[in-house]
Amino acid sequence: MGQKINPEGFRVGYIHDWKSNWFDERNFSDALIEDVEIREHIETKLSHAGLSDIEIKKQRGEVTVDIHTARPGIVIGKSGSEVDALRKELHKITGKPVRVNIREIKRPELDAKLVAQSIAEQLENRVAFRRAMKRALTSAMRSGAKGVKVQVSGRLGGAEMARTEGYSDGRVPLHTLRADIDYGFVEARTTTGRIGVKCWINKGEVMPEGYGSAVEEDLGGRGRRPGRGGGEAPGSGQGPALRRPRKPPPPAAAPEKKPAAQTQKAAPARAPDAPAPEAPAPEAAKVDATAEAPAADPKAAEPAPEPAPVDEAPEQSGDGS
Repeated sequence: MGQKINPEGFRVGYIHDWKSNWFDERNFSDALIEDVEIREHIETKLSHAGLSDIEIKKQRGEVTVDIHTARPGIVIGKSGSEVDALRKELHKITGKPVRVNIREIKRPELDAKLVAQSIAEQLENRVAFRRAMKRALTSAMRSGAKGVKVQVSGRLGGAEMARTEGYSDGRVPLHTLRADIDYGFVEARTTTGRIGVKCWINKGEVMPEGYGSAVEEDLGGRGRRPGRGGGEAPGSGQGPALRRPRKPPPPAAAPEKKPAAQTQKAAPARAPDAPAPEAPAPEAAKVDATAEAPAADPKAAEPAPEPAPVDEAPEQSGDGS
C-alpha cells in the first residue's frame, strides 16, 4: 500500500470519531456545503490563533462548533467580544442558532497540525528547513511522543528544482489501527512558491474497551507462566509468581576414604600386661586422651619377684617320726 490515505480517516470508527456529527438524508448536500463554509470562515478569521481542529454537531436545529486552539485568549478576546462576533457571523451563514465552545490544547508540541504550522511559519521567515524540522522533531519527542515523522516538499531553499526532504524519529506504524497517529498538513507561502509540510505524530496505542479485563480472565484461566506474554514477573509484588517447583540438586559424592593402614600412624609399644587398645578415635580425641592420661608408674612395669623355694627336709622328718 502507498501512503496516500489520511491516517485519521483510516481510523475513523475504530479509535477516532467523525469531525462532523450529523446526518440528514434529505438535505445532505446542503448540510455538507454548510459545514465547508463554517470551516473556511473560521480558518480564515483565526489563522493566527493556532487552530488545530474544528468539530461540528447539529441537533434539533442548533449548530454546536468546538474550536481546538493553542491560543484561547486570542479567540475569546477581551471579555468575550471576539467569540460573540464569531457567533453572529456563523449565524448569518447557517441561519440557525450557533453555540461556540473554545477548547484549549495544553501540549501543542504533540499536535501534528500545530507542529506543521510552526514549521511553515519558519519557512516563510526564511529559516533553514533542516533546522526547523529537527527542532520540531526534538521538541515532540521530549514531550512524550512515541514517534514523529516530518516531510517538506517544494523549492527548498529557493532551488530551481523541487525536491522532498524528511526526518523521522521513533516508531510511526501507519498500518496499525490501534496506534493513535495524528496527521497535519500545511502549506508555506514563500517568495519562490509554496512548500508543503506534512507531520505524523504517534501518541501511543489505544486499546479497545474491555481489553484489559479480557486479558486478565484469559491469564487466570490458562495459568500462563510469567514473562511469556502475560502474568506477573516473580518478585515484582504484583501477585503470586506462577513457577514450577525446581528439583533439588543431586547430593555431592562423598570423598573416598583411604585405608586405615595408610591414615593411622604406628601405635607405640605397650607393656605385655597392658590392656588391648580400643578402636581408633579421631585425632582430636587422641590428643585429649594423651593429655589427660596419668604418667605410667615405672615400678608397675617391672616384673613381679619369684617366690622363694620351699624346704622339703622338715616334711620328711615329720613323716618318719
